[in-house]
Amino acid sequence: MSSAPDIADILDKSRELDRLRKEQEDVLLEINKMHKKLHNTPEVIEKPGDNSLTKLKSLYIQAKELSENEVHVSNLLVGQLDALLPSGAMGQQRRRIEGGDQKRKRMKNDSDISRLSPSMRNQLDTCASLKGEQVAARVTAENADKDEWFVVKVMHFDRETKEFEVLDEEPGDDEEGGVQRKYKLHMSFIIPFPKRNDSSIPEFPPGRHVLAVYPGTTALYKATVVSTPRKRKTDDYLLEFDDDEEDGALPQRTVPFHNVVPLPEGHRQ
Repeated sequence: MSSAPDIADILDKSRELDRLRKEQEDVLLEINKMHKKLHNTPEVIEKPGDNSLTKLKSLYIQAKELSENEVHVSNLLVGQLDALLPSGAMGQQRRRIEGGDQKRKRMKNDSDISRLSPSMRNQLDTCASLKGEQVAARVTAENADKDEWFVVKVMHFDRETKEFEVLDEEPGDDEEGGVQRKYKLHMSFIIPFPKRNDSSIPEFPPGRHVLAVYPGTTALYKATVVSTPRKRKTDDYLLEFDDDEEDGALPQRTVPFHNVVPLPEGHRQ
């Protein structure tokens, strides 16, 4: 019988799976260290020669590759185990699964989530907790000439697709019928606003580029920090918005701290 070498190969792949998961844990520890560093000292990325963001990107790429390898090896193992199962048992299993499509889908989703790294699970939990809240959302596609960011309300988050359903509560233009627009956006297109009652949020230092809600609108634009809430002893930043020139100068505008978020890397305006 050929089952002996098949079993040996399955055991080899199982060990490979363990190795991949251990490597993922090591990479995630490094990612969490970088997150903590950037959270505690966000001004470090402004220093000449600092490579924190490059290192973080490299770690994310490594984690993604390890995760994809894990999925590949898992699929190979499932295929080998299916081949070893008796055909009758497989037929019975197939009939049971086909008879409960919704149950199968739910079990698959639960299994997919259980295989996620702790870091990704935390991100998904955070995204799911945003339902009903206002967030900053990029509503333009990846290949658009410029990025457009609006304040939107989260209606739903799909853990499987990692997509938000959001509502732009500001009525559209007349040519759009004056209706509120809905979007489906990947989680990478969403930035949560700081909580109004969270005093532990680190401030953006003077000179830092940020993304902020322009006063009197629901749109966000690139701006530069002039003065911080702590220095002003208020809840507002003093900002200068790009392309906001008046009489040859950039006016300084006050914006509540909970309407200011980090400027996304590669932002186009």
